[in-house]
Amino acid sequence: MREWTREERYRVLQDPEEIREIYDKIAGTKYRQIFHVQPVTGLSSDPNGFAKLGDTWHLFYQWCPWGAVHGLKYWYHVSSRDLVHWKNEGIGLKPDTFYDSHGVHSGSAFVKDGEMYIFYTGNHRDEEWIRTPYTCAAEMKDGKPVKLTEPLFGPMSGYTEHQRDPKLVWNEEKQKYYIFIGAQTAEKHGAVLVYVSDELLTGWTFAGELKIPGYEDFGGMWECPSVIRLSGKDVLIFSPQYTKLPGRAESTNHTVYIIGTMDYDTLTFTPETGYRYLDYGFDFYAAQAAGSNLDEDHAAVIAWIGLPDNHYPTAEIDWEGSMTIPRVLSLKDGRLIQEPVRKIAELREEEIPGDSSLPDACEILIRFGEEACDLSLFADLEGNGGLRITADPEKKVLTVDKSGMELSFNKEIGEVLEVPLDRELEDMRIFIDHCSAEIFINGGEQTFTAHVYPTDVEHNYRVNADAQVKIYTMKPAVTDDFVI
Repeated sequence: MREWTREERYRVLQDPEEIREIYDKIAGTKYRQIFHVQPVTGLSSDPNGFAKLGDTWHLFYQWCPWGAVHGLKYWYHVSSRDLVHWKNEGIGLKPDTFYDSHGVHSGSAFVKDGEMYIFYTGNHRDEEWIRTPYTCAAEMKDGKPVKLTEPLFGPMSGYTEHQRDPKLVWNEEKQKYYIFIGAQTAEKHGAVLVYVSDELLTGWTFAGELKIPGYEDFGGMWECPSVIRLSGKDVLIFSPQYTKLPGRAESTNHTVYIIGTMDYDTLTFTPETGYRYLDYGFDFYAAQAAGSNLDEDHAAVIAWIGLPDNHYPTAEIDWEGSMTIPRVLSLKDGRLIQEPVRKIAELREEEIPGDSSLPDACEILIRFGEEACDLSLFADLEGNGGLRITADPEKKVLTVDKSGMELSFNKEIGEVLEVPLDRELEDMRIFIDHCSAEIFINGGEQTFTAHVYPTDVEHNYRVNADAQVKIYTMKPAVTDDFVI
């Protein structure tokens, strides 16, 4: 894999034509997606600024234009009317001020009175490469973010330099705004810092550290924290880093959620459940719920298909990463249910015979009979290898094994993961794009997301005989235009 110098990673993009050659090299190549948001060049990572303004959904993602490397981050902007069809809008935020000189890092969006506001982390480094994080803001004007000249606030003392990913929440009862910041304590434990204000863009003060009984030393850093309210319950979603967790093999990056009650007087989130993984797959991180719920019982969420320390085969041609398809969150029996947005079904093109090979982009619907699940996706011409999915009804565990794929990557993180099942396996809904698979299990009670890179001979599948299978080819839904 290519070694990047600091100068290469933090090079400023002066002219779009500087990356035209990279775009020309990757456009139309084998693993470019057709219904997932992906970087126009280079690397995409965390989704940011996800909100609906009028009849348009806006989404930004962290973007490094030069290649598959974490370096100088921009926010790239895409938009949609239906959460399915997305078009490239170009750069949303550039690292062009003192406060974000070394990267426009993750954040969120909030809509009030028909106006959209963006909150992000400005990453500044001095000559000694010491980082200072600032919480900054911008207002959407004529479809483009316009930055405030000064940050809302700087770093809080007593914590490490890892303070980032502001998520703004309005509390109706208190009539106040709150910003949740992912942080790391001086003892290297994960934390959430809370700031409060009566106004959106002024008057912010430090309120304290969020208290979560039982989670005082959970993980080494918490990224992308947010609290959303669904069906009268509060849900805390965050991404703990620098720690291994049960059932996650050797990975040290995760996305979890806890259902409970948020007390804004004491800044205490009291869990009613233990933590659960939002997704059990190899490649899912930094989930962001939209700036406002769809309704009291449903919220839209999107995540990065990737992990901070992972790299993928497309890095060789200077791009990697994509976003999940947007999902709808709801609560049922003390857990989150995730379902693909309903309109994704409109991308179905034609149903193909069950004995056909797998298209590069398709939706698979499987209803299982009495036999235990034994499914292989991307098998070779003889039906061997591929991504194998098996169920153990007695242990109530689903196992996903990618070691049979020809293209191996991130092997040191692990190639086999398990999904605990709350009940007997009944169905799966699987979305395959050119380099990703998203699996919705038992109506979205569990999900599993992974990057996969099938070779030309890995386009078959095998499933136990009593399963009912429908396969639909999928139409394109994202533009891949060179818009900078």
